Amino acid sequence: MESMDIQGILEYLPHRYPFLLIDRVLAIDPGRSLTGLKNVSFNEPFFLGHFPQRPIMPGVLILEALAQATGILAFKSQEEKPDHHSMYYLVGVDNARFKRPVEPGDQLIVEVRLDRIKRGVGKFFGEAKVDDQLVATAEFLCAKRDIDL
Repeated sequence: MESMDIQGILEYLPHRYPFLLIDRVLAIDPGRSLTGLKNVSFNEPFFLGHFPQRPIMPGVLILEALAQATGILAFKSQEEKPDHHSMYYLVGVDNARFKRPVEPGDQLIVEVRLDRIKRGVGKFFGEAKVDDQLVATAEFLCAKRDIDL
C-alpha cells in the first residue's frame, strides 16, 4: 500500500483552500480502499458560524471529505490522473448517518472502499472516525465527466 502527502493530493484533487479537506492519504490500495486524514483546526473558517458557542464541523463537510477521498481513489483505481478536460463529480449520497460531532482539535480519519466502477460511475462506501469512534457513514456515487472549458 502506498501513501500520499499534500503535494500528491493536489495532483489528484482540484480543490484548494479553504475547501481542500484531505491533508494526507495514509494508505491507498487502488481498486479497493483509501484511508486519509483531515486535521480539524479551530482556525477553519466554518467554525466562525457553526456554532460560535460550541464549534462543530458541519456534517456536509464530513461528507465532502469522504467524497474527496473517493475522487482520489477513483483516479488511482483507473490508473489515471486528472487533467483539465475531465474530473470525478459527486452525483449521489445515500444512507448518510452521523453518530457524533467533530470538534476543533480532532483528527478525522476518512476511509472509503470501492464497490465498483462501471462506465465511468463509481460506487463507494465511506466511514469517518475520530479516535476509532465512528462519526459518520454514507454511500457515494461519483461520475467521471468532461469539463466544458
